[in-house]
Parts: sequence; C-alpha cells; structure tokens
Amino acid sequence: MTFRPLLLSSACLVIIVPGIARAEPAPAASALPDIVVTASGLDRKASETATPVLTLSGEELVHRRQATLGDTLSGQPGIYFDNFGGGASRPVIRGQTAPRVQILSDSANVQDASAISPDHAIVTEPLLLRGIEVLRGPSALLYGGGAIGGAVNLLDDKVPTALPEGGITAVAEGRLGTADDERSLVGGLTVGLGSFALHVEGVDRNSNDYRVPSKYGERHVDGSYNDTSAWSVGGSWIGPDGYLGVAYSRQNAEYGLPGHSHDYEDCHPHGTSIHCGAHGEDDGHDHDHEGEDHDIPFVKMRSERIDLRSEYRDPLPGFEKVRFRMARTNYRHHEIEGDEIATTFRNKATDLRLELTHKPLMGLTGVVGVQYSDSKFSADGEEAFLASSDTENTALFLMESAQLGPVRLELAARQEWQTVETTLDRKATHRPFSLSGAVLWDMGSDYSVALHLARSQRAPSAQELYARGVHLATNSYELGTGTLGKESSRSVDLTFRKKAGDTTFTLGAYHQDFDDYIYAETLDQYEDFRLIRYSAADARFTGIDGEIRHQFTDTFGASLFGDYVRAKLKHGLGNVPRIPAGRLGGRADGRLGAFSADIEYYHMFEQSKIASFETRTSGYDMLNATLFYRIDIGTRGNAELFVRGTNLTNELAFNHASFIKDASPLRGRNILFGLRAGF
Repeated sequence: MTFRPLLLSSACLVIIVPGIARAEPAPAASALPDIVVTASGLDRKASETATPVLTLSGEELVHRRQATLGDTLSGQPGIYFDNFGGGASRPVIRGQTAPRVQILSDSANVQDASAISPDHAIVTEPLLLRGIEVLRGPSALLYGGGAIGGAVNLLDDKVPTALPEGGITAVAEGRLGTADDERSLVGGLTVGLGSFALHVEGVDRNSNDYRVPSKYGERHVDGSYNDTSAWSVGGSWIGPDGYLGVAYSRQNAEYGLPGHSHDYEDCHPHGTSIHCGAHGEDDGHDHDHEGEDHDIPFVKMRSERIDLRSEYRDPLPGFEKVRFRMARTNYRHHEIEGDEIATTFRNKATDLRLELTHKPLMGLTGVVGVQYSDSKFSADGEEAFLASSDTENTALFLMESAQLGPVRLELAARQEWQTVETTLDRKATHRPFSLSGAVLWDMGSDYSVALHLARSQRAPSAQELYARGVHLATNSYELGTGTLGKESSRSVDLTFRKKAGDTTFTLGAYHQDFDDYIYAETLDQYEDFRLIRYSAADARFTGIDGEIRHQFTDTFGASLFGDYVRAKLKHGLGNVPRIPAGRLGGRADGRLGAFSADIEYYHMFEQSKIASFETRTSGYDMLNATLFYRIDIGTRGNAELFVRGTNLTNELAFNHASFIKDASPLRGRNILFGLRAGF
C-alpha cells in the first residue's frame, strides 16, 4: 500500500474531528414516506433519481430476507440471481453480474472473493441489514467501472448514526424453515451513553441441504447446506452536526459446493481445444465415471472487517456536508475436499472514500470526491487458476445538479487509475473515464420523465487478464487474455414515473452499446467441462422493467411488474451467455386490524435465446405469500409473528443465469415461520 490511504485518512480526520467537541444528543431520525437513497450522491429520494432506484426496507425486507443476497433481491423488477446451491448467490441486474455489479457496504466496497467465482459467497448477512438500495444503469457511475451494470448498497446499523430513543433499543428474531430445516437467531442492541452510542449485533443460522420437487429425481440438492454466524460491535460519538464511529465485524460460514466434479481434473487446453485424460489414452468422450465416490467439497470462510464512518454538516466554509468511509478487510476461505484443504483464497483489502457536498454555487449543487482501493488477492492449492495479484485503484469523481424551473439537469464524471500486478511479473495499467448527463422533467400532477445518457468505461479484472487453470466449481478451464483493453459502453435510460395518488408507477427502458465487452467465450466442450477464454467483442443490451401499483382502498392494493433484457454480441457472434429470460407477475397486499398479508405470483418465460454450448431453460411459475400479525407492547415495544411461503406450488425450476443450473434447481416449497420483537 502506498502513502495515499494515510494521506486521505489524515485529511479527513482534520475535517471531521472538530465536530466531536460540540457533540450533544441528537433526535432520532423519523421515518420518511419516500426513502432517501444515500448512495445517490446527493441524497435524492427514490422517486427523484434520474434512473430507477429500488429500495427494500422495513417489513418488506424482514419478510424477504434469505441466507444470501441474491436470493433476498430475486423477484424485484430487473433483478435476478446466479445461485450456487444454498451458500452463494450474486445479484444479476439487467442481465449483468460481477464484475459489473458492485456490492457496497454503506457506500464502501465489500471486499471478498465473490467477483472471482459464483461459488464464492458475498460477505454480508441479510438478516442484519436494515435496508438495501439497488442503483441500476448509469446512476451507479459514481462507484466506478465495477458498477457499470449497477450497484447494490447494503445499509446496516453496526456504526450508530443517532442516539437510541429512550437511551436503549433492542431487537430479536427467530426463524424456522421447512425446505432446508433452517434455524436462525438474530439479535441487536444499541445503548446511548451521553453523546456516545454503542451497538452490538449477531446472527447464527444453520440449514441443511434444501429439498426440491421429487420429479427432479433427488429429494435434496446435495451440498446445498449453509451454516453461518456473524457478529459486530461498533460505537459512535454523535453530535448535533454528525457522527464519527468505528465497528469491527466478523463472519464465519461453512457451505457446500453442489455440482463440483473431479472427473475433469486432468483436462487441459491444446490451442482452442480441450483435452481430457493422459496423452496416449483413448479420448473418445465416453469415459466411465460410474463407481467413483467423491465427497462433496465445501467452503469454510472467515472474514474480518473494520469500518470507520463519519458524516458532518457544515464542516468547512462553502460545504454543506462531508462524508467519509474507510474499510479494512481480511478475507480467507478454504475449499475443503474430504479432510484436506484443496485451495485457499485470500483477499486483504483497503477501501477509502471521501465525499464533499458543496453549497449552491451559481445555481449548482453537487458533490466531489476521491476514492482509493487496494486488493491483495491470492489463491494457493489445487485450483489456483489465478496468480496472486495486487489491484490498486484511485479515482476522482464529481456530480453537479441544477434546477431550471420544472427541469433538473445533472452531470457526473469519474476518472480512474488502475494498476494490476501479479507474481507472474506482469503488469497492466488502465485509465477508464466515465461521463453521464441527465434531464429530469417534473411534468406536474406527480408525473415525471427522466432521460439519462452515459459513456462508461471499465478496466479488466485480474481474472480476465491472467487466469489460467482448471476451475472445477464452474466445470471449466479458464484462460485470461493479457492484452485486454478498457471496456466501454454508451447507455441511454428513459424513466417514466407517477409518484403519488392511488395509481403510481415506475417504468424504465434502457439500451447499452458496448465496445470490447469482456465475456467468457466457450471455445470447446467435453461432456460438462468447458474451455473458456476471456475475450472482447462488441455487444448490445436492450430491455425494459417496471412496476405499476394501484391502491384500491386504504387497506388493499395491487401491482403488476415485469422485466425483459435482450443481450447480443455483434457481428454475428451470437447471444451473451447466461442471460435470464423475461418475467411477468403481480402482487396484492392488504391488512385487517393487526393482520396483514400479501401474495405474489410471476411467470418466468423460457430462455431459448442462448449462447454457444448453452442449453435452453424451461419457464416456470412462482407463487409466494406472507401472513403476519403485529402486537404492540407498551408504548415503545412491538412484536410480529409471520409466516412466509415460497414456491407454494412446489415447481421444479431452473435458473438460466447459474453456472450449475442442472445440478442446482431452485428450492422447492418452503414455509418460513418467524417471530420478531423489539423496543
């Protein structure tokens, strides 16, 4: 690590520390009818952003939370997931996933190994989140090339930002699930001590291999279990103008790897062909694997993280607010086969981000910032298909906004400098630049329309540049291409909204035109094993997504939602791999006294527009429902009993976005019972 992180930290502390001296109790934040999106740069409300921003919080998040982030978000308009059993799944936003979807922890990068492979879990615990923000399209530009497809911002309470009401608040939750015998306990406590707030929280979850419909041929997906524990402790000095806090978090997980096969350990490339078996042996593609009994491997993961967060109003003349985030992560996971560690992945990473919001200047309001990240990644063992690398990225970004009557104009830019060095004595340097502009017109009567144009660039990752070796999790041999350049896209996003009244809606249409889109090109295949090379080709992504809601009475409402994305490589190269099919569905919700309920149905269409070496994925119907009962306890306390059923028709469903779709169908019928109480 260079001196830049220390310099940035020192500069920020000079700005934020003086506010601590005038610390005094601050009132607790009140709930807002339209949630402020903290990751939007200028703290816009969700209905005021230039491109669609999805938010999950409150009861809806409590009921939808699953063991993984991808499962939790799946079903929202424009969002899918690439599941890998019960232990790992990543969000897929408008057809894009890692490394084009950035996962953030309160605007700081979540540093783990999930971008390297879909069997690597995202280090977060959804049961401890108080909110999730999903930025789609060009609105994620401020977070760099890693968010060229979108950004998911995870909001938690591990660093308190306000003193607890009454001096102490607490919450506890227990959950039992039927499909995987889930048993989860969650708890959190915040205590106010003068101008200091202390927060502790933790979760312990155990689940077995999940059940699937019997017509799959097996009752369970072997290796789909997931045991996770996580806890954190944090504290903040809180004053009338802001806070300064720090937290330590630790997460441990053990989960299985379904679909993991050792039948192809000796496969290797010959040019653009794959060769399996020793040289001189018959390679007639009819090897007999019967009788082989390999234990299903599993991941044993540990992540430790320290977060420093601060936000103060009026820190300097001419500035309204300063916001600082610093995170240091020490991540490690073992892939264990039998009783032996086969491969170990490590990531020691630092991320720093400083934002300054200036006061109105010549009709402009805006934010300027700097971000620095450094990731030292290593892989050792049998499946070390990627050489150890050090990726360093420094960025400057700016966002400005001007209100001209009913029209708001926005302009944003980000310049990055990225260097990737490996133990192979190879070095790659890129300087991606991204620029976007938006026009949002308030048409009156609560209608608005927004047009957003962007030109974004992404530097290739270490994996795309230098991978070489067998990657059994995805049944592939990966070849990087060291000459890859920057990936560029030109985007247009049109959003039409109605944000008040009995009928509300958000409808979005988008088009992304890529130059040198980097993708995993399948060169050859032997049985289920593929030879892939990271290649660059021009591509187009075009799609629509949205939701229309009508409130029929004060106690009953319903909505229709859907999404569709078409992704093609240009010049006759076919379709982009693993793109989800279209979806169309509806939801209804109502309440009667202390009871509330909702029901959701959607149809996932067949995906027949497939890439080379892919197979079609049949469509399916999904029916989910929730029933909950709320109990008020005294003046501050409350409790809630809830039951949520997913896949109630026990449909056999496969996920086209998954690398192991045939080995890991979606979970069968599941009934989740929960009890949550707090004060």
